[in-house]
Amino acid sequence: MFDDFSALTLARMQFAFTVSFHFIFPAFSIGLASFLAVLEGLWLKTGRDVYLSLFQYWLKIFAIVFGMGVVSGIVMAYQFGSNWAVFSDKAGPVIGPLMAYEVLTAFFMESGFLGVMLFGLNRVGKRLHFAATCLVAAGTTISAFWIIAVNSWMQTPQGYGIAANGQFYATDWLAVIFNPSMPYRLVHVVLGAYLTTALVVGGVGAWHLLRDRRIGRTPQEATRIMFSMAMWMAAIVAPMQILAGHEHGSNTLTYQPAKISAMEGHYDSYPGGQGGGAPLILFGIPDDAAQVMRHKVEIPGLGSLVLKNDLAAPMDGLDKVAPENRAKVTIPFFAFRIMVGLGVLMLVMGLWSLWARARGNLFAAPWLHRMALAMGPSGFVAVLAGWITTEVGRQPFTIFGVLRTADSASPLAAPAVAASLVAFVIVYFFVFGVGTWFILKLMNDEPGPGEPIPGPETAIEVGSLPPEAAIALAE
Repeated sequence: MFDDFSALTLARMQFAFTVSFHFIFPAFSIGLASFLAVLEGLWLKTGRDVYLSLFQYWLKIFAIVFGMGVVSGIVMAYQFGSNWAVFSDKAGPVIGPLMAYEVLTAFFMESGFLGVMLFGLNRVGKRLHFAATCLVAAGTTISAFWIIAVNSWMQTPQGYGIAANGQFYATDWLAVIFNPSMPYRLVHVVLGAYLTTALVVGGVGAWHLLRDRRIGRTPQEATRIMFSMAMWMAAIVAPMQILAGHEHGSNTLTYQPAKISAMEGHYDSYPGGQGGGAPLILFGIPDDAAQVMRHKVEIPGLGSLVLKNDLAAPMDGLDKVAPENRAKVTIPFFAFRIMVGLGVLMLVMGLWSLWARARGNLFAAPWLHRMALAMGPSGFVAVLAGWITTEVGRQPFTIFGVLRTADSASPLAAPAVAASLVAFVIVYFFVFGVGTWFILKLMNDEPGPGEPIPGPETAIEVGSLPPEAAIALAE
């Protein structure tokens, strides 16, 4: 099956597969941890048990999501030493300490207080338990900070030198961490995590509202609150995310113009002025071999307006990039449009929810609920599409403009990489398939009064959970 693929291509496929699986879980856990902190804070402030019920409902799901994120992250670290040993050797003096800081300042905090968060409410008291929940939420965000710092340095490297043996070393750690694209990426990723969580919570709430409507049952108060909070978050965060994405795109145009050309499908440069600015290509079929966009549907000048605030601004295309340094257009072109298209739908849903709320029928708008249900997984799709856009658009470099991907891989034979790829696919779909099924099973139950409070008398038997959930509880 893999006879026509080189070891480099297979290694890239394997890393893309595992990192895609992995980031699904942090994208959910970052937002869900903050949602849990808000719910517990509202319970402490108002004394209403409905917030405690919602907290316990989503806490069970968070534990499993966190566990699956841990397991999938370990596999990624393994690949740095197996398939990408040359990259690890050359870039390790820079990215190694940053990854260590992530473990020391974030992962230990998350893991250490997760046990208190899961089982400590009846043991440590309400306020100390709330502090543990806030620390877990803070840990997830700090983790994102360090991971984004690493990835952003690979995209826009600065503050480094190269030794005689080819190894990178830091000359200015602040410049390494706060590289030019890091703030934009961090805001974009964290907002994406919050929006992803809001869409999942809203989708679960919509599912129960629709089911209660079908069987003629009054929805639980917890369901209504859950759906209302999710719609508020979608209405607020969706436009913020679109603005953050625009600013991130402007930053990318400054530091990685070739990536923008691939995302926009601009094979040719546009002179601007009387010659006209760059169009916004809504759809087309990229032809990398001929370096032309076929069957394109475009709006003249709008690309220059969006990227440079001027309809007649000039725009460089891939014809200004050396052929050996050009990214393949097809994947980032379509991935970018998937991300943007879903972002527009999220904005529409948020505005629709505000209109329904103003009319007083937020909980009696079945078509809004159907849209919210359909949009439930869209945050994950948009997040993956965004990462695919930025990572494929960076090619053919692992460290942009400095270290090529072809020079980063381990000297392995294709059959060896293919064997591990097949093993990962089989194991991942089985293990994480079971975990996902278990999460969906929990979501199928409507939150309401009587959600158990974790403690010694309600502790879940670790052996009864999927492996990834057991790991989360054992941390």
